[in-house]
Amino acid sequence: MKILSLSSSVAHGHVGNSALTLPLQRLGFTLTTVNTVQFSNHPGHGVFGGDVFAADHVAGIIDGLGHAGFLGGHDGIVSGYLGDAANAGPLLQAVHANPGAVFLCDPVMGDQGRSYVRPGIAQMLSGPILEAAQIVTPNIFELESLSGQSAASLDQAITAARSLLARGPRLVVVTSLEVGDSMACAGVTNDGAWLVTTPRLDFTHPLNGAGDLLAGLLLAESLTHGGAPDLLAAAMSRLFAVLDITHRLGQRELALVAAQDAVISPPQWFGSQPY
Repeated sequence: MKILSLSSSVAHGHVGNSALTLPLQRLGFTLTTVNTVQFSNHPGHGVFGGDVFAADHVAGIIDGLGHAGFLGGHDGIVSGYLGDAANAGPLLQAVHANPGAVFLCDPVMGDQGRSYVRPGIAQMLSGPILEAAQIVTPNIFELESLSGQSAASLDQAITAARSLLARGPRLVVVTSLEVGDSMACAGVTNDGAWLVTTPRLDFTHPLNGAGDLLAGLLLAESLTHGGAPDLLAAAMSRLFAVLDITHRLGQRELALVAAQDAVISPPQWFGSQPY
């Protein structure tokens, strides 16, 4: 099966496309990756080089894929950090070229109460991109931005997620939820809501790329699992396997190489519970 991913790229570390490529390849998927930025490393390190690619550069990649006959035929499309609002155009071009594909949008806008994207991106994500997506994976900040509702509690987050279903997506996965001493993700469809909880891992430094990896895993599972509870449980179990090994190794970046076998066969399986 084939997946097209339009997201960020870094020379060092694993975020954006470099966070999901190896795990999805190990799961048997062929990837087409389109980079919206090229940074030396994640800006969370405090210093970085590189820049956002101009919209005509990203559009040229998409056009080139089309002219060469490589743009269509994808089973899934995942989008992450857009870099610039104008990159929404090439993304939607790819979506329209694959009418049978499952489109998952990770609406990267910000976290912890602050936005870190260029002007116009939030409007594109909450408008035409949200309307085209079958799956959307916001964190709490992004959920509040997309829905215009508070998501301070779990009940509020579920309600806000349900409001997005009327605007296009069939599944909303709310990420990075804190439930007691655990971390969780909530999957919400018109048929119900489910919660998958995992132990909290305290990292010495903020870990980047986990959301990008989860988005890729959720899309992959959506292509092989029929129901939201099963795909949510599988994706979270694979993600936790990577995070657990990264934590035990004391690494600042996702330990994708060391954890690649654990992605295939997670040592622990976390089930979905109806909420």
